[in-house]
Amino acid sequence: MVSLPVFFWIFVFVTAVIGAMRGWAKEIMVTFSVTLGIFLIVVLETYVSVIRNLMANAAPSTVFWMQAIIIMVLAFFGYQTPNIKGLAGPRFARERLADTLMGILVGAFNGYLIFGSLWYYMDAAGYPFPKYIQAPPPGSELAAQVEQMMKWMPPAYLVPPWIYFAVGIGFLFVIIVFL
Repeated sequence: MVSLPVFFWIFVFVTAVIGAMRGWAKEIMVTFSVTLGIFLIVVLETYVSVIRNLMANAAPSTVFWMQAIIIMVLAFFGYQTPNIKGLAGPRFARERLADTLMGILVGAFNGYLIFGSLWYYMDAAGYPFPKYIQAPPPGSELAAQVEQMMKWMPPAYLVPPWIYFAVGIGFLFVIIVFL
C-alpha cells in the first residue's frame, strides 16, 4: 500500500511532466482555474446560506464530492484551454529550454494546487472512503507528517481575504498578459 504523502508527490511529479510538455503559458491558465475553484468553494460555503446549510447537514462524503467536483471541473477546463493566437506571438516566443523549465515549475505547482486541495478536502471529510483510501493510524509518524502537510495545502491558507487577493492577481495577470 502506498502512503498518502508518496501518492501526493507522485501526482505533483506527473503534473510537472505535463507542464514541461505544455509550456508555462498554458499551465498558468490551470493555476488560475484551480484558484477560481477554491474561491468558488470559499464563497459558496461562507456567503451563500443555502449552500452553507446544505454543507452543514450533508454527509462528509457528499461535502467532499461537492468540493472535489468543483476543483476537478475547473482543472479540466483549465487544461482544455484553446490555442490562443496571442500565445504564439513574439511576446511568448522564448527559448525552448526556458519554456520547459518554467512549465515544470508551474506544472508542479498545479499538481500541488489540484491534488493538495483534493487531499485537504478529503482529510477534512475524515477520509470517507475507507475501502479505498484510509487515514493514517492515529499517533503514528505518518499521521504527524500528514497533519503537518495539511497546514500547507492550498485551502488551509487560501481563506478570506487571501483568496480574494489570489483571484484578483489572477485576473490582473490574464488581462495584462493575455489580452
